[in-house]
Amino acid sequence: MLNATLKPLLMALLMLLAISPAHAENMQKLGDLEVHYIGLSTSFLQPDIATSYGIERSRYKGFVNISVLDTSQQGNPAKAVGISGTATNLVGQQMPLEFQQIKEGKAIYYIAIVDYPNDETYKFDILINDNGTQHTLKFTQKFYVEQ
Repeated sequence: MLNATLKPLLMALLMLLAISPAHAENMQKLGDLEVHYIGLSTSFLQPDIATSYGIERSRYKGFVNISVLDTSQQGNPAKAVGISGTATNLVGQQMPLEFQQIKEGKAIYYIAIVDYPNDETYKFDILINDNGTQHTLKFTQKFYVEQ
């Protein structure tokens, strides 16, 4: 569990990444869910934050961050869901994603690690289970090897 000093740092990082012009936030509305997602190199994470979550910082690893909000509730609170998926590169090689749920106060994030040997574009196929209702999130993300 994060100590009180690191929690605000993670929240600030995730908020900055979501609003940064270079890393525009992506969102899809799926039924009563508002699903926000972003994919970045793990090298963008601060070392302390990466260590606290057991995430290896590497120029050959990326992470996908997904958060789900419930638009049927006042204030659109974060919603815990079941989440699984795959990442498929452009030559058809598929990798299963293992999501880690992270709770920070009222916020809930789902993070999965993606390995890539070179600059790589992945097509993501994410299954979101909302109390038995299935939703599919599909998006494409290019990851770059940091120089």
